[in-house]
Amino acid sequence: MKTPAKIGPATVQLVQTQTPAMSLPAYWDEACKYLVKKDRVMKRLIPQFGAVGLQSRGDAFVTLARSIVGQQISVKAAQSVWSRFEVLPKKMTPANVLKLKVDDMRAAGLSARKVEYLVDLALNFDGGAVHVKNWETMDDEAIIAELIAIRGIGRWTAEMFLIFHLMRPNVLPLDDVGLINGISKSYFSGESVSRSDAREVAGAWAPYCTVATWYIWRSLDPVPVAY
Repeated sequence: MKTPAKIGPATVQLVQTQTPAMSLPAYWDEACKYLVKKDRVMKRLIPQFGAVGLQSRGDAFVTLARSIVGQQISVKAAQSVWSRFEVLPKKMTPANVLKLKVDDMRAAGLSARKVEYLVDLALNFDGGAVHVKNWETMDDEAIIAELIAIRGIGRWTAEMFLIFHLMRPNVLPLDDVGLINGISKSYFSGESVSRSDAREVAGAWAPYCTVATWYIWRSLDPVPVAY
């Protein structure tokens, strides 16, 4: 059974830049123009919050390892544990993580379960169970299927990986509390919103659900968080 990650826009790696042209995905400007024309809320939000940037950070293994470390704890605590954990191997690679002693990993602040998850992540990467080199040509659901087969990675974590690491343009993370709350506030005057309601709203966002989701997050938390 997978333990869900703590969810919400403040728990993922978000980066705002003063030079958006250097870090924005190639589709971002086109997506913004499309969403402004198609959706009344996006027409208001996008000019309000201006240009923002998605910036991929680290490699795939490191990004997912950080996600596991950060599950169920605050951003500050996650950074503290990660800072102690990342210095254990000479370099943060799957092979090096597999060489670490469990006691050393526990001493860094990792729970027994997170140690198991990190070992399983390393085994999957080291053994070739995930096809990183093929991800560029694989669709979103195929990548999600590979990722959720790893212990400790649920669909939400996989979707955050698609958004913030692979920067896929059309990800709709319906398990994200921030997205649901933002849709409730912006489209339903604060009334309770179901996944079905959210999916119906997002029908106008495709093929740029990632970008619309980003602006919904900004409507709740204007300053992106980096950790």
